[in-house]
Amino acid sequence: MKLTWYGHSTWYVDVGDTSLLIDPFFDNPKTEKSPEDVPAPDYLLLTHGHADHIADAGAFTDATVVATPELASYVADEFGHEDTIGMNIGGTVECGDAFVTMHRADHTNGLMSEYTDSGGMPGGFIISDTKPTQVADEDSYTFYHAGDTGLMTEMRDVIGPYLEPDAVALPIGDHFTMGPWQAAIAADWLDADYAFPMHYDTFPPIEQDPKDFKKEVTATGSGTEVVVLDGDETFDLAAQ
Repeated sequence: MKLTWYGHSTWYVDVGDTSLLIDPFFDNPKTEKSPEDVPAPDYLLLTHGHADHIADAGAFTDATVVATPELASYVADEFGHEDTIGMNIGGTVECGDAFVTMHRADHTNGLMSEYTDSGGMPGGFIISDTKPTQVADEDSYTFYHAGDTGLMTEMRDVIGPYLEPDAVALPIGDHFTMGPWQAAIAADWLDADYAFPMHYDTFPPIEQDPKDFKKEVTATGSGTEVVVLDGDETFDLAAQ
């Protein structure tokens, strides 16, 4: 499983022969790429409907959208996607070689639309190369994209112990989501091998030094390794 960060909350995930793009928003200072520079993904995963998470969805209309039914319907109407998978919290869908589980995020999900004002509950995605079961699979790889969220006990009680992510991407920008210290608690609770900070430095209200996140994770006593990626950098879980 390969994970590429394009800044903000935009991630490209390769699982076997399947590619998934999460929250496309390339108008951010961490990337030098435009949507046209990115390989066409098979699936487009959207955590919620705020503009800094779906702004470039229209550049990937050949991809199958995976989102709440409300948001999937909205982007199909707004951007012209023909293939959508409407799913909801707790569900798992098979997307090519990947299994995608949606979990809640503590956030809002308003849409600037004359037709609807809500995209349903905001979420995060747990992406695995094997179907989640109660039997741990030591040979599988799992990545958790938390979406825009505050700290929530489901990370400690459900996602960490049962979905068992190997790597987690956590917002650290504060103001709209968790800041470094709450994100560090999340990293501790999730007990993953690697934690990546995201959703920071895009706008003045969310400017952060990721070194502060590292310090906070160390303070929890967690064994999780914080990996601060440069924009457009790829991390190969299988190579670690």
